[in-house]
Amino acid sequence: MKKIFILTGEPSGDKLASTVISKLMIQNPNVEYLSVGGSNIKNLGIQSIFDLKDITYLGFTSVILNIFKIRNRINKTVDEIIKFNPDILFSVDSPDFTLRVAERVKKINNNIKTIHYVAPQVWVWRKNRVKKIKKFIDHMLLLFNFEKEYFDKENIKNTFVGHPLIEKNDHVKTVLNDLFSKDKKIISIFPGSRKSETNVLLPILLDFIKLMNNKENIYSFVFHATEDNKDFILNQVNNSGLNNVDVVSDENIKSQILSNSIFAVSKSGTVSLQIASSNIPSIIIYKLSYINFMIFKLLVNVKFANIINIINNKEVIPELLQNECNAKEIFNTVIYFLKNPDLIEKQLNDCNKTLEGIKSKTSSSNESASILSKYLAF
Repeated sequence: MKKIFILTGEPSGDKLASTVISKLMIQNPNVEYLSVGGSNIKNLGIQSIFDLKDITYLGFTSVILNIFKIRNRINKTVDEIIKFNPDILFSVDSPDFTLRVAERVKKINNNIKTIHYVAPQVWVWRKNRVKKIKKFIDHMLLLFNFEKEYFDKENIKNTFVGHPLIEKNDHVKTVLNDLFSKDKKIISIFPGSRKSETNVLLPILLDFIKLMNNKENIYSFVFHATEDNKDFILNQVNNSGLNNVDVVSDENIKSQILSNSIFAVSKSGTVSLQIASSNIPSIIIYKLSYINFMIFKLLVNVKFANIINIINNKEVIPELLQNECNAKEIFNTVIYFLKNPDLIEKQLNDCNKTLEGIKSKTSSSNESASILSKYLAF
C-alpha cells in the first residue's frame, strides 16, 4: 500500500490540504496516511502526530520566543516521517515550518518524493529562497500563474493548479432562516485562524460592532471561526454584551452565510479570495506589533498586503493596516461603502476580472490530486 504524509503548519493549510486529499481518496482509495494536521484532516479519518496549535505562531517575535519548542516539533516531525517512510511527503503552506522539515527529510531519505502545495511568496520577499528550495522539493504546486516564472527560472518542476478558495463548492444547503433574523442584514467577519492574530483583532472588531449598533441596529454580525478558535471567540463575544453577534465554524454554514452577507470585514490573507469569489464587497484589516511591522517593512517587496491588490498593483480592496486598524476607521470605511453602491460595484467588477485570471482548468483540488496520483503510480 502506498503512503502519504501530509504536513501542514496552521489551520488554513489544514483546510487546503483536506480539499486535495478528499479528492485523492476518491481517485486512489488504497493509500495510507499520517499527518501533522488540524480538524479538517482529522475529519477525513487521518491521524495527526500532534496538535496543530503547538506549531502555529504569528510574527518574528513569537517565533523567537518559541524557537526551542518549534525546533523540538521539527525534530519530532522529521523522525515520525522517516519512521512512517511515505512514498510522498505532501507539505502545504507554512514554509518556515514545512519546508524546513522537507529539507531535512530529503537529506535523510532521498527516495521520498516531496511535493509542496502553496509556494512560498518569493515575489513578496526572500527571492533567493528558490535556489535553496530546488535542492529538496521535487514538485511545486502553484496557486497563481504569475509565480511560474520564479520557479521555471531555476528549473524547479511546477504546476499551476489555481486557488481552491475560488472554487464553487456544491455543499448540501442548510436552511439559514432559523439561525438569523430576516429583518437584519448580515456582515461577515473573519478575525483570523491563529489565536495570536485573533487576540489582536477581536477586541478591535467587537468595538467596531458596537459603533455600528450605535448608528443603526439593523445588522447581524457573524464571526467565521475555525474549530480551534471558535470557543475563544465565543467567550469574548459573550463577555461583550452584544446580542446581534454569532460565531460559526461549520464550513457549509459559513459558506452560505458569506453568500447571504452584504459586506465582509476580513483579516489579511487568502480568505479574501473566497470573499471575492462569493461576490461580496469587503475591506482588509491587519495589525502586527511595532517590531514585527518594522521587520516586514524592511523585507517585503510589494506595496500591498492583499493578493488581489498585489496582482492589480492598486488598492482594489481597502486595506486598514497597523494604526488604521482600529474600530473607528473600520466603522467609517464600512459605512462609506454601504452608502456608496457605485464603489461596491466597482470593487466587485475588479475582483471578478482578477479571479478570472487565476482560475485553473478544472479545480485546484482536482489538479493537485492528479499530480499526487501520478507520483503514486511511479
